[in-house]
Parts: sequence; C-alpha cells; structure tokens
Amino acid sequence: MKRILIADDHDVVRSGIRALLEERAGWEVVAEARNGKEAFAAAIEKQPDVAILDYSMPLMTGVEVARRIRPHQLVTEILILTMHDSNALALQAFQAGAHAFVLKSDANKMLLAAVESLIVHKPFYAGAFSSELQGVSIGRRDRSQTLSPREKTVVKLVAEGYSNKIVSTILSLSIKTTESHRAAAMRKLNVNSTAGLVRYAVRTKLVEA
Repeated sequence: MKRILIADDHDVVRSGIRALLEERAGWEVVAEARNGKEAFAAAIEKQPDVAILDYSMPLMTGVEVARRIRPHQLVTEILILTMHDSNALALQAFQAGAHAFVLKSDANKMLLAAVESLIVHKPFYAGAFSSELQGVSIGRRDRSQTLSPREKTVVKLVAEGYSNKIVSTILSLSIKTTESHRAAAMRKLNVNSTAGLVRYAVRTKLVEA
C-alpha cells in the first residue's frame, strides 16, 4: 500500500485530490493538512511515500515545508502543486527537495502520472518546465551519488543477501530505520530494486561478484 499525504488549505481541492488518488488500487491517503505547519507535522508523523503540497498554504508554503522535511532524511517524495506558472518557483521547489511540480490547471491529467513517477523515485517533468528542471535534477543526482557510511553498510549487507530484519539485528537498528537507510540509498542511486543495489555494490567493490 502506497501512503500519500495531501496538504492544501481548500477543503474542496483536498477532497478532489483524495477522490482522484483513491481510484488507484494500492494507494491510500493517510493524512490531510490545511496549512504548512500541519503538513510538516503530518509528514514527520506519518512518513508517507508521497506528499502532495500546495505551494500557497498559510503558515508555511509547500516549498518551505519541503525544505524543513529534507534534514529529517525521510523517504517521502514531494510534489508541489500550484496555480503559479513560474520557472523560478519550479526551480525553487526542486532545490528545496521536491521531485515533481504540477500546475493545478493540469492536475486532472498529470497528477496521477506524477505520483506514479515519485512512487518509483523518479522525478516528474511536464510541459515548459521539463528541460530546465531535468538539468537541475541531473545535477543534483550526480551530487547525491555519495552514500553515507551507514547507507553503504546497509547496501553491502543487503547485497550479501541479508534481509532487513537481519541487517537491523547486525547493526542494532530498528527495522524502520534500516528500511529508511535502504530507501535513501535507492533514491540516491536511482534504482528501484534489490538487484540494482547488488549491481552498485559489485561495481563499487562493496562486495565481490
């Protein structure tokens, strides 16, 4: 089940997005928020797979929420939803940690596709923003290839065939923390399977082929 947070200060908008998302089997809206403060708290508490954040929320904008979420190293992917057709705002969103930017006027035809991309940790590009944001994302991805020491250890053990439960025991971590490290490594490496982690581990000599 993929878990989604919706944050928008308009009840009608949230209801419409919820109805659209819940048509998809395996997707669940686990929280709603009416302002940036509620959105940040819900993201920390629920740790959803995807957070859909309206840019123009009271208390904190969607971009500010994204910027505050990032230091917590959640596995949550962020989508900024806005009525503002602005390259500058889109760049600001991506620099804050969002990997998708969708105009509200395009939501009916693009929102589901954007969420599908984020679920497999792929950025979503659309329309006039595509080429510019793709360049920003590629640059960021290149800079993010370096895994933290803990992420490398988790990847090494996973590549050696250990389950998350056993990795957690070896490293004295909770299973949730192990899963978070594993997901963060997958996001940084732009892979979406254990096989991808194994290929990385072999290529970088974390393990022997």
